Amino acid sequence: MAVTIDRTHSLETLLEGCKSGSPKSQELLYRQFYGYAMSVCLRYTRSRDEALEILNDGFIKVFNHVDTIDPTKPFKNWLRRVMVNTALDFYRQNHKHYYHDDIENAHYLKDNSADAHSEINYQELIDLIQQLSPGYRTVFNLFVIDGYSHEEIGKMLGISEGTSKSNLARARLNLREMLSKRG
Repeated sequence: MAVTIDRTHSLETLLEGCKSGSPKSQELLYRQFYGYAMSVCLRYTRSRDEALEILNDGFIKVFNHVDTIDPTKPFKNWLRRVMVNTALDFYRQNHKHYYHDDIENAHYLKDNSADAHSEINYQELIDLIQQLSPGYRTVFNLFVIDGYSHEEIGKMLGISEGTSKSNLARARLNLREMLSKRG
């Protein structure tokens, strides 16, 4: 776990500096993990500005709770969890009731486009995920990318397990539709 920052600061050194409140250590830790944390945040937002807001809020939580880090576990896993939870807090505060689709308005496709676009790069996929409604996007990310169960997602978001499953199915259908329109 000895990640070298600028050939003079190990991750352990930076974390110790953050524990003592060193602004320089906080800045170096932020810079070192900015890209990774931003990639997590972008999956949960519609725009880069929202992702940056979540990222900054997440790093504030990191700095406030740096003393709770278990040095025997990978830091990146802990950081990812902080960023995901911060994104969920943002979702709950800002979007929970804004983008609900009625079942009657859902667009269902036949499953004949499953292999419509096997060549899609990471950024294109993130762009498509960002176009999903916040509810669908959040459930999709939590289930598909972060590996949470529908039961866990339901508890995190305050929805039923069935709603989580339904939102995931609709997210997949919406993504499939967006992919079919691409080309």
